[in-house]
Amino acid sequence: MSSHLTIFPRVLLGGLFLISSVFANSPRPQEPTTPYPYDEVEVSFTNPHDGVTLAGTLTLPRSKGPFPAVILLHGSAPFDRNCMVFGHKLFLVWADHLTKQGIAVLRYDKRSSGKSTGDYETATLEEFAQDALAGVEYLKSRSEINLQQMGLIGHSEGGMTATLAASKSQDVAFIVLMAAPAVNWEDFVILQQESLQRVDGIAEETIAKNSSFRKRLFAIVKNEKNRGIAEQKIRDCFAKYLKTLTPVEHQIAAACFGPIDGQIQMVNSAWFRYGISDDPCHVLKKVAVPILALNGDRDFVVVAEQNLTKIERILKEAHHRDYTVMVLPNINHGFQTCQTGSIKEYAQLEETTSPVVLKTMSDWILKKTSSLDAVRS
Repeated sequence: MSSHLTIFPRVLLGGLFLISSVFANSPRPQEPTTPYPYDEVEVSFTNPHDGVTLAGTLTLPRSKGPFPAVILLHGSAPFDRNCMVFGHKLFLVWADHLTKQGIAVLRYDKRSSGKSTGDYETATLEEFAQDALAGVEYLKSRSEINLQQMGLIGHSEGGMTATLAASKSQDVAFIVLMAAPAVNWEDFVILQQESLQRVDGIAEETIAKNSSFRKRLFAIVKNEKNRGIAEQKIRDCFAKYLKTLTPVEHQIAAACFGPIDGQIQMVNSAWFRYGISDDPCHVLKKVAVPILALNGDRDFVVVAEQNLTKIERILKEAHHRDYTVMVLPNINHGFQTCQTGSIKEYAQLEETTSPVVLKTMSDWILKKTSSLDAVRS
């Protein structure tokens, strides 16, 4: 999330990284410090489909293994392995907590970030799922890992990555969906942006005007397959829209949309075109492993009423045998305890992740992996 909001989820779902450097020198209270009570190993593995190398960190408990293991999957931005958002190292805190509970954790730099190779800008959910499965293959090479107890934890769009990866592999034993989208990008972005603007006090008339404009942009993307022609149509649509705004609305538009060239590139990307016609839940129906799905009631990035409700309905209709769905009170998209859920709060909060959320994750994983042991014995 940059200092302004953006209209498209690739930036908004995970784009908090854009201003993280402002807070990079201010460690948060939950951020672990060395020496750690567990082992930390620098690792790398390769996605065989396109040769991209992913670099990351594997943390291993010091108790007797083999250990259950999870791979942490990022939201929609080129995050590093720690998933830095507003100065909070989200995945570092998650890995620290989980490893202390006896769970091995692999976290890695997303393609083109940190020490990883590849081109993030041309990738779609398919490539991200392949990266995750390359991580699963790497874990299978480690003697410390219980190969029957490997799972995926996906935050935001990472939840979609986890679902797609699990649908393609027999090695994934469970998935945890942390504020995972469950609808196509068009429906998702419209509600997301209306909710975020509303919590920040934007007038309803302006919210409606912005939503109407977004729908016109989305119609261009859906109807014009030639990306060169689409780009010009989108640019013209922006120009016409800006001419209709009052001076006050111009200020709001600058805050809501940000640099126009970046937004045009985003909405016309292969990634967005993939997502605008995709229903994530058609993949969810194919996943038979245990699922934990969490959302905060003050998450206005991935709204629980729209997304978590659909996840629960789809799993029920599919007669899934083992799923847990929870809406957590006073929790935002970053899974921080919050007051309003406004993006403006994120950097101000010293808490990186609610202890209740961390415990909910680890307790559920340990329960499910213990059950797997019981079934085998």
